[in-house]
Amino acid sequence: MPSNARPSSARGFSHQFRLNRQRTETEALLASQHDEEDVADSDGLYPPHCTWTSAHREPPRAADPYGNGNCNVYENIHRVRRDIINSIDDPYSLEQLKAPRMNISVVRPLVDSLYEMQDLSIVYCLLVNRMQFIREQSFATHHQTVNLTRALLCELLAEKILRRYNEQNPGPRGLLKLANILVAGFEPFQGAPDEVYKQSIHAMHWAKRKRGGRIERKLTALEVAIISASKSFLASSACQKVVDAIYRGKLVYTPNSFIDIIPDHWKKRPISLYDPRRAPMLNQYRLIVPRTRNIIELCQFAILLALYVVVMAGRESRMRTDYSIVEAVFDVYASGWVLDQFASILEHGWGVYTQNLWSFLDVMFCLIFVVYLSLRLHALRIFDEEQSVIVARTALDVLSCGAPVLVPRLAFNIMSENLLFLSLRAMMSDFMTLTILAVWCFAGFLLSLKWLHAGAHQSLTIGKWMIWIWFGLDGTGIDQSPDFHWLLGPVLMVLFAFLGNTLFLTILVSMLTNTFSGIVGNAVQEIQFRRAVLTFEGVKSDAIFAYLPPFNILALLIMLPLKWAISERMFHKINVAAVRTLNLPALLLIALYERRTLWMSDKKYKNRKIDWKNANGPKATAGQYWAISRFTVHGDIHAVFDIDPPQSVLDRIAEEDDLQGDDSIGKALSNNLNQGFGVSGRPRRQSGVLDSNRTMSVSSTKTKQKRQGDSEEPGNLKKEFADSSDGEDEADHPRGYRKPRRGERMDSIVDLNDDDGTNNRLLEANARLHKMEESMGRMEAMMAQLLNVGAGDVSSENSEGKAELAEQLRTNSLK
Repeated sequence: MPSNARPSSARGFSHQFRLNRQRTETEALLASQHDEEDVADSDGLYPPHCTWTSAHREPPRAADPYGNGNCNVYENIHRVRRDIINSIDDPYSLEQLKAPRMNISVVRPLVDSLYEMQDLSIVYCLLVNRMQFIREQSFATHHQTVNLTRALLCELLAEKILRRYNEQNPGPRGLLKLANILVAGFEPFQGAPDEVYKQSIHAMHWAKRKRGGRIERKLTALEVAIISASKSFLASSACQKVVDAIYRGKLVYTPNSFIDIIPDHWKKRPISLYDPRRAPMLNQYRLIVPRTRNIIELCQFAILLALYVVVMAGRESRMRTDYSIVEAVFDVYASGWVLDQFASILEHGWGVYTQNLWSFLDVMFCLIFVVYLSLRLHALRIFDEEQSVIVARTALDVLSCGAPVLVPRLAFNIMSENLLFLSLRAMMSDFMTLTILAVWCFAGFLLSLKWLHAGAHQSLTIGKWMIWIWFGLDGTGIDQSPDFHWLLGPVLMVLFAFLGNTLFLTILVSMLTNTFSGIVGNAVQEIQFRRAVLTFEGVKSDAIFAYLPPFNILALLIMLPLKWAISERMFHKINVAAVRTLNLPALLLIALYERRTLWMSDKKYKNRKIDWKNANGPKATAGQYWAISRFTVHGDIHAVFDIDPPQSVLDRIAEEDDLQGDDSIGKALSNNLNQGFGVSGRPRRQSGVLDSNRTMSVSSTKTKQKRQGDSEEPGNLKKEFADSSDGEDEADHPRGYRKPRRGERMDSIVDLNDDDGTNNRLLEANARLHKMEESMGRMEAMMAQLLNVGAGDVSSENSEGKAELAEQLRTNSLK
């Protein structure tokens, strides 16, 4: 028995040792997993481990940390519409909606009620309602101006709610929450009953992806803001914060596309923060970052322009129409560039594509190139040499018309935020619209002159004379007008000269002046609106954008048929390998640049871990020694803000503020008033080193402070409502008298009814009424605070009085 007990005890000891070892390894593994929750995963995404593939029916819960999939969007849309309609019955301008009276009575209550719902789809629902109100104002004539006001109110509410989310959620996680508000996809019928969803089927369902038996029609709040031209919303600081993060690649997400030419949706990524130091060196997704995409497109267009100049210069030096190698290279490259533009239109739709600054130039060159290529290929098919030469020369003549489009397009791309180019695009649109309407209206003069005396002159000749008169170049048409009729001919020509040359040019100049002044007045909003459009359009989901021209043509010919021949997972692997091979130098340069400049790394850790939980958030990397912006005389002014101050400096500042403060009851009343009126002052940071004697003295002399506050209360009230004076001639008057300042004279409401009739006086009256309302509110709040302060003393006296009264009632002494 003893011999058998020893092996059993040994086995028991080894079993216990293995259990302890497994427990230790499990705890270490859990600890490492807990640490990994604070860093990005192997793809460089934070929150980590949130990607999923098409093999999963639903994304993981971590991919939707804010519950966007559970938002009742359908109900919220109709709730917002009801509240907006009930709040606005009369037309108002944007300035009137921002006035203090409307802000207190209408805007602020709506913002509070909608923000308290804590539903991230509210901003999307507001922008959707804005889009609907703009649509309704075009056909509902009896509510046209009211619907415009409701649309303005929707945009204003969305801007204020987004700003409140930004203020209440600082740091990287707050940026992630703002991104879920703006670029997370929502369905308009999300949360709707089944019978409502079945009635929403329309003809464009073939272009959408099916998921779980339902059809996805998701749109983002940023896209709806661009389509509805919500320039004030897009120019807000909170929205630009997200737009800038997406543009630089700090925020990444998988966009919703309209139609994909080469779809590759095997691996899906949620809205995440990107850490380039933990991501792979060859990350093909960085090719669709808007900043990188903008640089790549600029290089592509520069190559296209260079090839175009070489082809046209060769045609100028030789009159032959032989198909050269340079022209063949240009045709192949330009075809790939046109394919890239066509894929951009299919990616986000025509409405978003045309909001780009240089989209009209790209469309014009695409049309010119298609006509040229068709004629050039047709010339190669003609066996008659003489006819082939004529068609080839015509094709090259058409291609030469692309120079006025390509040359300014490069300037549009380089100086996209220049005010001149912003106004030029809008004025070109107005000019083309007015010109088409003028040609349509003045075509009646051409038909009248043609039918007035048949056969007198050809239609082309009459049209040429009318164009010369229109632009004031020549008066031949007026001289030849008696040939049509001795009386009616000159009358028609002179009438056309008055209407076309004088009236049309006057209207045109007035319209263009108004357009330019409007853009100059809202220059900041226009620039930031174009930046938002460029950013949103730069995020691509179609795999064809990862292939640069002319390789996108090969991808279209090879990868698209291969898509239907192999599995989705295998196609994803082949696509990633091909993209990394073709873009190897570009991906290496992007990885090296972003690892040095994208985020501020914490150098205390060897693995360069980024503190995502920091409320202040990781900042942009400070300029290196080779930064050009530091080679200036005033470079230290920028550098002092790039380096965070140490904690000792912050503690010293907070300690000095505490020593200089006053703990009287007036300060407490001021803080309560600020809280009552919604003044959210920034809390001061408490010092880590406090004076113990000072703390004890403050805590042990409450009665003394109370008496001191009672004595100082009239002084605080007098300081709060002190008269404005400059202190002149105060010695000649009784004590307390203050001479009013003439520069700060406040006219009465009656004085504002002058003959001027200017709006500035009305605005001044509204501002003064608002100040009076604020003063009355402060007085009421102070009275309430004073009553609360004396409640303790009064309550004791009331209790004694009540006791005496009860005693008298019991003894029947009260008669």
